[in-house]
Amino acid sequence: MIELLKDTRKNLMTGVSYMIPFVVAGGILLALSVLLSGNASVPDKGWLADIANIGITGLGMMVPILSGYIAFSMVDRPGLAPGIIGGLIASNIGAGFLGGILSGILAGVVVFYLKKIKLPSSLRSLGPIFIIPLFGTLIVGALMYWVIGQPIAALMTALTKWLESMGTGNLVVLGLILGAMIASDMGGPINKVAFSFGSAMVGTINPATGLPSDTALTIMAGIGAAICIPPLAMGLATIVAPKKFTIEERNSGKAAIVMGMVGISEGAIPFAAADPLRCIPANMIGSAIGAAIAMVLGAGNPAPWGGWIVAPVAQNPLAYILGTVIGSVITAGIVIALKKPVVEDAAHAVDIDDDFDLDIEIM
Repeated sequence: MIELLKDTRKNLMTGVSYMIPFVVAGGILLALSVLLSGNASVPDKGWLADIANIGITGLGMMVPILSGYIAFSMVDRPGLAPGIIGGLIASNIGAGFLGGILSGILAGVVVFYLKKIKLPSSLRSLGPIFIIPLFGTLIVGALMYWVIGQPIAALMTALTKWLESMGTGNLVVLGLILGAMIASDMGGPINKVAFSFGSAMVGTINPATGLPSDTALTIMAGIGAAICIPPLAMGLATIVAPKKFTIEERNSGKAAIVMGMVGISEGAIPFAAADPLRCIPANMIGSAIGAAIAMVLGAGNPAPWGGWIVAPVAQNPLAYILGTVIGSVITAGIVIALKKPVVEDAAHAVDIDDDFDLDIEIM
């Protein structure tokens, strides 16, 4: 077990390496559909809606692929089915990419011990293609639903009630909290609680004016700014300090900038999954400060969306953009300061074509 978990960083990097094409393809297609529609929302009609759905499908594969190839790196092909299915369950229960990392490691550990069970000689050929994937998937799925899923649901309910109970008198504190929540898991459950809170505020109409309140617009401006800071910051960091990122991360950084512009925070997930201890706190700090700045300077966002695409309809758009720029610079600066230069060589590179054959291993 110690040997298995000792290479956790390598296993995470393997999962991220296989996940990046899904993030890039799905994220760019979704971003293009939003840009071409001219609205700060996902198009729901015509060919642009079809492109958006293709992109959403690609992004939906992100967590299962991450989870599956973490398990693959740990225990080879018998871990793929438990890992991918566990990752899909993580998405379905709202656990986000952090749940995907957990399900991938869990699948690797479960399969590791299942492979140690001595099977009769007549069943050994069925082990890696039938017995281990079947029971590994059952165990991982059960743990995800019955052990992990319920605490996550309870936490999300508690967070929602907590936000609803907070007053809006101190917008700086509220902005810091919402910004940090948005950036904590980038599209995951905590992010969705904060985003849903802001969307609900914007959707609450003042009967006297027929419009959302100025406070609601200000809160949504902070959330919209926070949404785009992680991907913009990661893209900026790869440009400013390319030697601290792998070739794959530098390429992913270009796509992250495009996704950040149109409010798709998932563009930063490959970086956070590969180096969570450095990237996630940096994202939270920059997004918290950026959201608070946008709110204090009087930005307002009537669209339940984020990124620079909402700037044309925002109140005080310069304040909104300034919040995103300052937050992105802060996050990028922290990441660059914390990360060490990357040494890439043949021994550490992940080759997606390695061991891609159809032989059946005999246990």
